[in-house]
Amino acid sequence: MASDSPAANVNNGPSSPDDSYSSPIGNTFSSPGDASGRRRRRPSSTPSAFSTPSPTRFTTSDANPALTPTPSYRTRHGTGAGRGRRASSATPIAATPSSTDDAPASSEGGDGYDAEDVRPTYVWGTNISVEDVNEAIYRFLKHFRESSSQSEEDALLIEGKYETAIKRVLEFEGDSLDVDAHDVFAYDPDLYTKMVRYPLEVLAIFDIALMNMVSRIDPLFEKHIQTRIFNLKSSTSMRNLNPSDIERMVSLKGMIIRCSSIIPEIREAVFRCLVCGYYSDPVVVNRGQITEPKLCLKEECQARNSMTLVHNRCRFADKQIVRLQETPDEIPDGGTPHTVSLLMHDKLVDTGKPGDRVEVTGIYRAMTVRVGPTQRTVKSLFKTYIDCLHIKKTDKSRMLTGDPKEAENPVGRSTEDITFDEEKVKQLKELSKLPDIYDRLTRSLAPNIWELDDVKKGLLCQLFGGNALNLPSGASFRGDINILLVGDPGTSKSQLLQYIHLPPTLLSRFDLIYLILDKADEQTDRRLAKHIVSLHFENPESAVQDVLDLSTLTAYVSYARRHIHPQLSDEAAEELTRGYVEMRRRGNFPGSSKKVITATPRQIESLIRLSEALARIRFSEWVENRDVTEAFRLLEVAMQQSATDHSTGTIDMDLITTGVSASERMRRESLLSTTRNIIMEKMQLGGPSMRLLELLEELKKQISGSEVHLNDLRNAVSTLASEGFVAVHGDSVKRM
Repeated sequence: MASDSPAANVNNGPSSPDDSYSSPIGNTFSSPGDASGRRRRRPSSTPSAFSTPSPTRFTTSDANPALTPTPSYRTRHGTGAGRGRRASSATPIAATPSSTDDAPASSEGGDGYDAEDVRPTYVWGTNISVEDVNEAIYRFLKHFRESSSQSEEDALLIEGKYETAIKRVLEFEGDSLDVDAHDVFAYDPDLYTKMVRYPLEVLAIFDIALMNMVSRIDPLFEKHIQTRIFNLKSSTSMRNLNPSDIERMVSLKGMIIRCSSIIPEIREAVFRCLVCGYYSDPVVVNRGQITEPKLCLKEECQARNSMTLVHNRCRFADKQIVRLQETPDEIPDGGTPHTVSLLMHDKLVDTGKPGDRVEVTGIYRAMTVRVGPTQRTVKSLFKTYIDCLHIKKTDKSRMLTGDPKEAENPVGRSTEDITFDEEKVKQLKELSKLPDIYDRLTRSLAPNIWELDDVKKGLLCQLFGGNALNLPSGASFRGDINILLVGDPGTSKSQLLQYIHLPPTLLSRFDLIYLILDKADEQTDRRLAKHIVSLHFENPESAVQDVLDLSTLTAYVSYARRHIHPQLSDEAAEELTRGYVEMRRRGNFPGSSKKVITATPRQIESLIRLSEALARIRFSEWVENRDVTEAFRLLEVAMQQSATDHSTGTIDMDLITTGVSASERMRRESLLSTTRNIIMEKMQLGGPSMRLLELLEELKKQISGSEVHLNDLRNAVSTLASEGFVAVHGDSVKRM
């Protein structure tokens, strides 16, 4: 961007905690500037374990930039390290502090040492050797195996757990490897302690060791793979987070209450000269700032202040800010829930939605807060947040209904929810072969609720869902089933719209609409009361019911949604066509021109989705006639409750689409026409007015067989007044 000033900085970091979060993570060790020798700098007079990190985590001047090892993305916010680069060797390059603050303390004299003098590299302020940590990580990734009853000789013949996982990531071209912290502790407790205490440094070495293994397995693999740690030994409560946890790895459990929109965060910037049109090489973001070139980098031009930012050539990364709140069971009596902000990047973006209960693993960070947006002075109070490394959903009662492709990258999902071993699949398939599996699943859905079997069956179909269809022309048909449950408080069904405050256009999008009425019936009330009372007593006979537990039900539904995709057979398609025509025929009354719409094309789409869901319940690859028959029955039961015209006793879809039945519309039109005729007979233009009660008596004389109310007359007169036919003054009507 052109500027009159000699130098300008494009600030990409937040000026205050209300703007946005950045994660400027540096490194406390770096590569030497010369391969032939290293020089030890004098340590700072005030050493600190959290000294100001160098701008870059790894820098090499003699190495090929394309082979420079790069740590994970979460540790590169604001650093100068590029992304997607591969480590050049199995061992991290020996490090020399990049500043006097970064130099490790030493009691030795002298201002340097020879190239032949091999010295270990330590993380600043600690006794952690980079080489030792890299070696321990490599051994863990290479040799860790699950504990089993096999002998050590047999176990050595089995490939390591994470070596197999790395090959699976390479096969699916993934970009992250999930590492269980319990496995790290079981293999090397000292490595686990260092990882939790110094996550920034250890995770950077973790990524390098991982990429070295990747280069050995597949030298042609170009993607950068990050390490995501989860399942720490202990989980920390939000209330117990304190300054001693800053820069440490923590694990929190809570509920997501708010998610921001996806924020594009610039990683590399490209500038163009306004004079000659020369494009610069990508400039890496350094601590949230991009230094704009003062001169054109082309030797023939070198115009001053002529470089402008080219947005469409810059590289951006996804960022999202999420608010995590304590779950209700963790809030003490009389207390208010605590919250903490989460900073998510790349694949972690949109892995959780408000209402999800999750377990988050991340680094507890502190960020400075500026006094003003244009001032460099910062406050003494810091704003804390969690730099998220891994997120796992912990609510096992929620069904796995996501895209099957998410199985390839299980970030954000519990491994128990997405893994189906052979034994589990065999058990589920045996369940699907039971002749009463449909009824058994219905009983397993909310078993404590008495009756309402048809409502449960409709909800069961919603859990399984149908197949989404995308046509080459661009048209698409949803596979999800929409159901509306309304607890009607004893009012007539024709008043559905005014009680639920939904427009007819929205109501027509529901496949099934159930009105749960509370009707007074002595026998029904007695059975319901006995059922509720029995829930408070231990009855062995009633306790042993033929129902599935929640985990089995969840696994059954999840497996069906992912692996079962039934198709319509010829017989089922013919049955759907015949049944739809029969439903439409019911709207024709013999000997009358009156016609009522009893079904619309939306209903046949709903029937297809319900039929596919019923076939999924049986783990069937084909929709059969019995599925279509049951789908018609469920649809008719729902419409009998929500779309039945009381005056005719038939199903009228106009009640759903417009809120008024066809018979009611015809009655209103007849009343309006009769009222118009009476006014024309009894009243002269500009003559005396007529009271509404007198007009009502005349209407009752001419309309026999149906009751006319004063409100009906008021509606008819209002319609005539809007047409300019009459004028209404209080309870009097005057012809215009």
